[in-house]
Amino acid sequence: MKITITGRKCSPRDSFKEHAEKKLAKIERFFGADVEAKVTVTVEKSSQNVEITVNNNGMVFRAQERAENMNEALDRCVDTLIRQIRKNKTRLEKKLRSGNFEAFAEDSNVSEEVEYELVRTKKVVVKPESVEEAILQMNLVGHQFYMFLDEETGLISVVYRRNDEGYGLITPEVE
Repeated sequence: MKITITGRKCSPRDSFKEHAEKKLAKIERFFGADVEAKVTVTVEKSSQNVEITVNNNGMVFRAQERAENMNEALDRCVDTLIRQIRKNKTRLEKKLRSGNFEAFAEDSNVSEEVEYELVRTKKVVVKPESVEEAILQMNLVGHQFYMFLDEETGLISVVYRRNDEGYGLITPEVE
């Protein structure tokens, strides 16, 4: 497993890095050694925030937790990721080698996969816009996200409102 640990407003200690590697080994059992994990630690006044993003062959799992210390937040994040993986177990088993989940099946008490029902389809007209114009338009319509045609790249992109009151941009990566 390739683990990248980044600190914002801090420099994570070696003891935290060792703890992260030990905890993320649980996730490595699901996917094998070719999985990537990015751990971002942010220190704030009253709490510490840990965000983990796991990427395996285009499948992305993400968890973010806040606690008084970063080890506790890390533990919660790993638990959340394991819950997400178990919840999507049947879907993942089709894509991954069978047998990876057998070690975890005995203590899994997560319900089976739920069928998703598409209740609405909406067509939108996309026009070339800058990212700033797209954010303004998103705020004007009062949505949490907004799809637009990026005038710089010519590709469909999405801006969204983050939980930390900032904005995010999703752009396609052409392989």
